[in-house]
Amino acid sequence: MTTDSQISKLYQMLEAAQKAGGEDRLAKHKAAGKMTARERINALLDQGSFQEIDTFVTHRANSFGMADRKPLGDGVVTGYGTVEGRLVYVFAEDFTVLGGSLGEAHADKICKLMDLAMKTGAPVVGIEDSGGARIQEGVNALEGYGRIFTRNTLASGVIPQISVIMGACAGGAVYSPALTDFVVMVKDSSHMFITGPDVIRAVTHEDVTFEELGGAMAHSTTSGVAHFAADNEAQALETVRKLLGYLPANNLEDPPYIASKDNPGRLEDKLNTILPSDTSQPYDVKNVIKAIVDDGAMLEVHAGYAGNLVTAFARLDGAVVGIVANQPAVMAGTLDINAADKGARFVRVCDAFNVPIITLVDAPGFMPGVNQEHGGIIRHGAKMIYAYCEATVPKLTVITRKAYGGAYIVMSSKNVRSDLNYAWPGAEIAVMGPDGAVNIIFRKEIAEAANPDAKRAELVEAYRSEFANPYVAAARGYIDAVIEPKETRTRLINGLRMLANKRDSLPTKKHGNIPL
Repeated sequence: MTTDSQISKLYQMLEAAQKAGGEDRLAKHKAAGKMTARERINALLDQGSFQEIDTFVTHRANSFGMADRKPLGDGVVTGYGTVEGRLVYVFAEDFTVLGGSLGEAHADKICKLMDLAMKTGAPVVGIEDSGGARIQEGVNALEGYGRIFTRNTLASGVIPQISVIMGACAGGAVYSPALTDFVVMVKDSSHMFITGPDVIRAVTHEDVTFEELGGAMAHSTTSGVAHFAADNEAQALETVRKLLGYLPANNLEDPPYIASKDNPGRLEDKLNTILPSDTSQPYDVKNVIKAIVDDGAMLEVHAGYAGNLVTAFARLDGAVVGIVANQPAVMAGTLDINAADKGARFVRVCDAFNVPIITLVDAPGFMPGVNQEHGGIIRHGAKMIYAYCEATVPKLTVITRKAYGGAYIVMSSKNVRSDLNYAWPGAEIAVMGPDGAVNIIFRKEIAEAANPDAKRAELVEAYRSEFANPYVAAARGYIDAVIEPKETRTRLINGLRMLANKRDSLPTKKHGNIPL
């Protein structure tokens, strides 16, 4: 029989765990405008769904005064709950408890959670707010990170992993979020870096602030480490909820279907006039995407990074799709090192989690220049080729305007295993643009002409008419159909329905060797 005193002790210990960092530290944390670890979890999960595990775990260290400091939970809250009724595992580091530092027991809790997630096939969300490895535990703390990194790697492509940075994340700790599928940061309050400003100042004499070095804007616009930058903690957690709504629980399931009231047969007349008459003029491809997808809704990924390529999740007739689109409004939509990395990563995430890929093409080629060549545009561009060739999910491509040279091949062309390829009537598919081609092919004729400019214009128009159009490619079967722009949505939906039972495979091997 369970006695009243036993029950009373249980609730006393639960209350102690809630305040393990002490009243003063909790008050200071909240005064800084931050939620507590449990508040963050409750904001992420459906109301009342959180089930905590390992509440009473304590560390086993005795050196450096640790024997007298054994707070319940050891600086991390772990458990599971639901998001929109779907199972999700979550851990949240508690900066008020030993600075959220990671020791052996702290790592044990995270590893146990990840093992459960793998066994049951459900996503893991990690909320990071830690001072890093616990110095008092020495190599045991480092070994703890190693065990977490191993699980991040083994879980990659099996279950979705999302990291939310809500405070400090420095040193070796940054590699766990970097191994996950998505990283969400909070502006002005979260930081990631290998070495902090003080060390950098001492070693390289560079003077830099925490925010400049490893803040949300630095990582979401410059380094590309962060996929999302939120204005505050509540927005960051809401972003995670939205993101989970586009992902399956694991790699054996399909993404969640949500019935749409948007007519699958809707024709979008404005797409017929959305492109400028002058092919050298830019336009915003996001307007094209919104006109095609259900209710104009999309969740852009890596919005602040490599803006010349747009990557986003959306729905077509209720089914989740991943969209990769050249952005003519930024750098004319050319592909550069960062865009190639961004696109390759997104394609691989979509393929891992059974999300069909829609590619919208308007690219004049790869970005030229010494910096790009010396920076490795060859190997970075090869990543994108590898990702598309490797992907076995349904792949549909629409060439809206320009598809020149290597960019045509890379952007999910028929010969890198795309399933359905469409082109708008004004699409230009060629080795290079008409102007460049004519200057090379007819250099002598132009130079000898009485009016070189007029001759060049004549030859450019002739080249465009004969080669820079979709019909040459369509005649060879590289384009499956030339379509009126306004029917793009219906064509894509019908194509997705046709490909719903697609089965494709890769040669038997241990793993491929993606270019680095």
